Amino acid sequence: MVNINRIYTRTGDDGTTGLGDGTRVPKGHLRIESYGTVDELSSVIGLALVGEIEPKLRAELDQIQNDLFDVGADLCVPAAEDEEPGSRLRITPDYVERLEGWIDVHNEALQPLKTFILPGGSQLAAWMHLGRTVCRRAERNVYTLCDDDPRAVCCAKYLNRLSDYLFVVGRVANDNGAKDRLWVPGGKK
Repeated sequence: MVNINRIYTRTGDDGTTGLGDGTRVPKGHLRIESYGTVDELSSVIGLALVGEIEPKLRAELDQIQNDLFDVGADLCVPAAEDEEPGSRLRITPDYVERLEGWIDVHNEALQPLKTFILPGGSQLAAWMHLGRTVCRRAERNVYTLCDDDPRAVCCAKYLNRLSDYLFVVGRVANDNGAKDRLWVPGGKK
């Protein structure tokens, strides 16, 4: 259980921050950038949740926000060589499989794409597309982090699948793709 009774500590005033294992690293460290971007993505989803959303989709997005905190918790503690399985909160393949199931269900109602989609349409679709781009940045960061911490690959896979989910839900939010904004190569000549 987390117990926060004071927000500021002054320990980061030297340009460092603490990881979940107590290690101090520069605030610009790739690990910090990775879970900071995941936190940014959660905030984008939080903005999307302010609007009117069908209850099933709202429940999925609520679960995803919680999952993103799990991703952050995983990323903020580097894996120790002697780490006992189950001793830390870690992203598992189950997280990815849940997303794949949701993607498959949502995708059934969509027409196949014949061109790329421009972000926008409905407000929810616009938030989902913004979330997708932030998610892709987080994914790139985490895959780079995997060079030093190969165990983080499960977080990267989750983010990869989540960006697909956000794309599909963006289409669902545009009347199942009927109101998608389509890219016209070369502009509207």
